Amino acid sequence: MSRAAPTLQDELDLLIDRARRAGALAQHLKAQGLNISYKSDGSIVTNADLEVDLWLKEALLDARPGYGWQSEESPDTPARLTQSHLFVLDPIDGTMGFTKGSPYWTIALCLVQARQPVAAVVYAPDAQEMYSAGKGLGAFLNGEPIRASATTDLSVAQGIGDARLFGRDIWPEPWPKMNITSRPSVAYRMVCVAAGRADFTLALTPKRDWDVAAATLLCHEAGAIVS
Repeated sequence: MSRAAPTLQDELDLLIDRARRAGALAQHLKAQGLNISYKSDGSIVTNADLEVDLWLKEALLDARPGYGWQSEESPDTPARLTQSHLFVLDPIDGTMGFTKGSPYWTIALCLVQARQPVAAVVYAPDAQEMYSAGKGLGAFLNGEPIRASATTDLSVAQGIGDARLFGRDIWPEPWPKMNITSRPSVAYRMVCVAAGRADFTLALTPKRDWDVAAATLLCHEAGAIVS
């Protein structure tokens, strides 16, 4: 007898469970002392990035053997383009902050179906914050519903990003003075907007699928706009 296909809630529960376990692994590896090296583009990578990536790949594909895989820390292959379901993830987003003791690094996991994110988690283990969303199911922080803010006045808006960015001479009009905070993980910045903890975030450097896929679904389900 064939097993029933997993429901969307089943998929989300799987991501939440595996993210929690991966977070515990990352914390354990950090406590033991990290080994830091550099990629060809100059960005840093640690043994925790790589080990969490390997653990997640085995744990997720063991549960869903027919699904594809796309991760920042795994070689990409064209095979994923032919699969109807695809895990897209960054095993540790905000690696620099992770190495320097910031609690705002995250594990960003997303399930993509028909090229659209349908289930996602952004987990910040040190901050004890689990953001989760399913397409049409809403967005949640530690199981409680979240909603983006309705602020429309930039002069009173709370932003997340590099404060220096807003003072550069690249803007047609100067930005008003705003309260800008910094967080190392792009995914975390985005889910802070989803949760109404900030009104907006802005970055000008290019992003990849694994940077934004999970947080994009969370934002959409919470009523925030991603562009």
